[in-house]
Amino acid sequence: MKKGLSATLALSSVLLMLLSLTLGPSNISLANTIAVLTGGKTGGNQAYIIWQLRLPRILASFFSGAILGCAGTVFQAALRNPMADPFVLGISSGASFGVALALFIGVAPLLGFPLSALLGATLTTLFIVGMSLRRKSSNTTLLLTGVAVNYILSAAMTLLMFLHREQYQRILYWTMGSFSTSSYAQVVTLMFTFFLLFVLLRANHQNMDMLLLDEASAHAGGLAVGKTRLLLLLAGSAASAICVSYFGVIGFIGLMAPHVTRLLVGPKHNRLLLPSSLFGGFLLLASDTVARVMLPSGELPVGIITSLLGVPLFIYLLRKGRYRYG
Repeated sequence: MKKGLSATLALSSVLLMLLSLTLGPSNISLANTIAVLTGGKTGGNQAYIIWQLRLPRILASFFSGAILGCAGTVFQAALRNPMADPFVLGISSGASFGVALALFIGVAPLLGFPLSALLGATLTTLFIVGMSLRRKSSNTTLLLTGVAVNYILSAAMTLLMFLHREQYQRILYWTMGSFSTSSYAQVVTLMFTFFLLFVLLRANHQNMDMLLLDEASAHAGGLAVGKTRLLLLLAGSAASAICVSYFGVIGFIGLMAPHVTRLLVGPKHNRLLLPSSLFGGFLLLASDTVARVMLPSGELPVGIITSLLGVPLFIYLLRKGRYRYG
């Protein structure tokens, strides 16, 4: 089932990439798109549009979705809760707040957006996990703590926008998400980030399976629950922060991708990680394609599309789907 699903998702993603390369206001036909990709001659600036504008954006959205799908999988396993993902838990907001704060105090040129986002996401993760360890809270309490942090950081973002109005548009950009500034350099970073995250999680797939058990059973199996959970959460947070630093806060991909995939292949992470990543990439690529072509002029923020898709689907899955761990 895993191999068949992964192959189907990979093929669907390639076909969607080809369709996305074709769609847009430039009226490039499918035949011309294929000609450009295969080195054929076409008129006008079609080659520039496809190679320099559309392809890096398509690859960036796909690998960002793959990263968020992976991160959502590890968050749901580490917290034993299907509602967990970097967006819901506030990690994405922490990364976004790190960028906004760096812009506000003027250190963004020194630190750079990726490092600012990484610091914000890491500090947010450590705070949330630290609060739970201090009070020995349940995973549900940990999740609710993350939701509360999410609201606090959102309010802080609004305050920064109000106090620093000359940076209003740039800060607002990170709260809505967009792939309009994608570049090949960012694509390479995303591919490398996804590779590292996937290899780490694949090497820890048995530990992730054990985290789905209650803590007493996991400890009895020889797992250092606290250290393993923190390591995996920090890895997922760091990878998510890279996406946020480039393209802003994008919600629900990390929530939907592992949730839907788990219904199809089961909870074992050696079967779950690759399909979740591919489905996350497919979802975000489809969302960005819709965001890019929906309006006759301009484009919608991709975060709006993922929310419109994610909320109804997730409610439907909660009502109709069968879900269980272990």
